Amino acid sequence: MATTVKAKFKCSSERISQVPKDTLKDIAFIGRSNVGKSSLVNMLTGINGLAKVSGTPGKTRLINHFLINESWYLVDLPGYGYARVSKSTRGEFSKLITDYVLKCDKLHFLFVLVDSRLEPQKIDLRFIEMLGENGIPFGIIFTKADKLSQAQLNRNIKSYSQRLAEQWEELPPIFISSSEKRTGREEILAFIEECLTEC
Repeated sequence: MATTVKAKFKCSSERISQVPKDTLKDIAFIGRSNVGKSSLVNMLTGINGLAKVSGTPGKTRLINHFLINESWYLVDLPGYGYARVSKSTRGEFSKLITDYVLKCDKLHFLFVLVDSRLEPQKIDLRFIEMLGENGIPFGIIFTKADKLSQAQLNRNIKSYSQRLAEQWEELPPIFISSSEKRTGREEILAFIEECLTEC
């Protein structure tokens, strides 16, 4: 039976001083600007249109907090690395992203979304490296799994894991998702529940 999620929009923040001041934990989602993050947020919550899906990558420029089951926040972070955003706006990772990820005490766990169809992208690898250097707990969600055959998908994930193993002694948790097929929803929600109760 599918997990029921009660979700509502809480607030948008343009700096970390504006994020909610309560004691609820943040479970955040980030990735390159066209990785399918909004679709994944909508799939996890079961509410189409909760996070705005745009045909133009890079639309999310704010930190968006969604209150889940009155007990934790799902946080939709701005995408990174979209070429049409000016370099001054983008940086490599915008100040908003790095401030939140490195300085926000509410951040409990971060999911990095990766397009399962692509070979490892330098910007994703650099972001993951930054997380490791700063001890940020994270997992990887491979998106758009329905766009590949099972054999291709397995090959791409194996290739990515081998690349990560060059730098990591222990690989982060890995999930496979498809927003269209609702693949991975139960596994990701179960992991979040476990993650929140552990500490």
